[in-house]
Amino acid sequence: MEAVMSDLDMFMNYLEARSPGEPEFHQAVREVSEKVLPYIETHPEYARARILERMTEPDRVIMFRVTWEDDEGNVQINRGYRVQFNGAIGPYKGGLRFHPSVNLSILKFLGFEQILKNSLTGLPMGGGKGGSDFDPKGKSDAEVMRFCQSFMSELFRHIGKNVDVPAGDIGVGAREIGYLFGQYRRLKNEFTGTMTGKGLSYGGSLIRPEATGYGNVYFAAEMLKTRGKTLDGKTCLVSGSGNVAQYTTEKLIHLGAKVVTLSDSSGFIYDPDGITREKLDFVMDLKNNRRGRIKEYADKFGCAYYPGEKPWNVPCDLAFPSATQNEITAGDARALLENGCYLVSEGANMPTTYEATKLFEEARILFGPGKAANAGGVAISGLEMTQNSMRLTWTREQVEEKLQEIMQRIHEQCLEYGSTNGYCDYVKGANIAGFVKVADAMLAYGVV
Repeated sequence: MEAVMSDLDMFMNYLEARSPGEPEFHQAVREVSEKVLPYIETHPEYARARILERMTEPDRVIMFRVTWEDDEGNVQINRGYRVQFNGAIGPYKGGLRFHPSVNLSILKFLGFEQILKNSLTGLPMGGGKGGSDFDPKGKSDAEVMRFCQSFMSELFRHIGKNVDVPAGDIGVGAREIGYLFGQYRRLKNEFTGTMTGKGLSYGGSLIRPEATGYGNVYFAAEMLKTRGKTLDGKTCLVSGSGNVAQYTTEKLIHLGAKVVTLSDSSGFIYDPDGITREKLDFVMDLKNNRRGRIKEYADKFGCAYYPGEKPWNVPCDLAFPSATQNEITAGDARALLENGCYLVSEGANMPTTYEATKLFEEARILFGPGKAANAGGVAISGLEMTQNSMRLTWTREQVEEKLQEIMQRIHEQCLEYGSTNGYCDYVKGANIAGFVKVADAMLAYGVV
């Protein structure tokens, strides 16, 4: 074990020297490398070909200026990115994020995670990510449209249905996808499946908005089965109140669980009676149409609201972090464990800090890492690409059945590579399973 840790320290020193000042990227790579390096030691062909070193270096990073006019006629400048990380098993695939926090470190972390996540789905998709430091909040539809058109006017030359297929992410919903795809179609003079998350009227797939949340719940259900449990009657904490949180809550309600929290950047609500279908409809209207704050839920339904806080101190059985990266710290992890939580399933990308992850592993609870648990979104994006290529549309039932099958298959891969002495280390299982498929493809190509 000491030799492995020494190898990990050496590798991380190498990576941090090559990519300084990128803490989120370093965190993502450390979490993967810690689990994969012992496996590489038993498979020297990967070490000889320096597969891990090659896999942590993007194929290319594209960075560009985005210039647009606001409604007052003022010229605004943002920065756009696309990280095409690894295309060994298929076209680059990953979302676009529009948020003031976007920088190269965050996009490299997301793109690196996407390599393994896409591999786990079993679909032919490489890993990529992109976005901008543009903030769509508070902008008019016309301003968002002008920004999206300017952004795509540069990005379009770097993407394509067989090259790179972006999707949505934080700050990039149905409105933004429509503007982006509309500009792509105008510039290329073709209608292809070069973006996913599209509206149903122009090539989108049923279940795509629900997919990440639904898939996360399906993965949690598979983890619970290993201990002879179901979701029925379980008290659940959900963070966030956007797309992932909404549909995680919807599926949990459908399967008999009780969701008692939701949150946004201003604080969280605690509803001990549970969020019902009616209450969730209110949240969806609040967040999707009126773009309000979660405090309005507490005002309407008479429950507690905790400004500036996160929900992880509330007693629960299961937790579904669905907001953003690093929202569960070591202190939060201790609070969850002390309050009886025995399952954490990541709906967001890397919402648990490295130190918190270690605490969950030491406690041997069921911990589903995002690259496995939240892979449902990109899985349905892959199925949208398939439907676009075939020029047909599957029914809601067909797509949801395929989603369940994919999440079950991901869980099986985690068990195959992560199980030891009756306990499954899902982080280890997901990392190794995702790594092996990409690594074998890279070996087959030779030194490229």
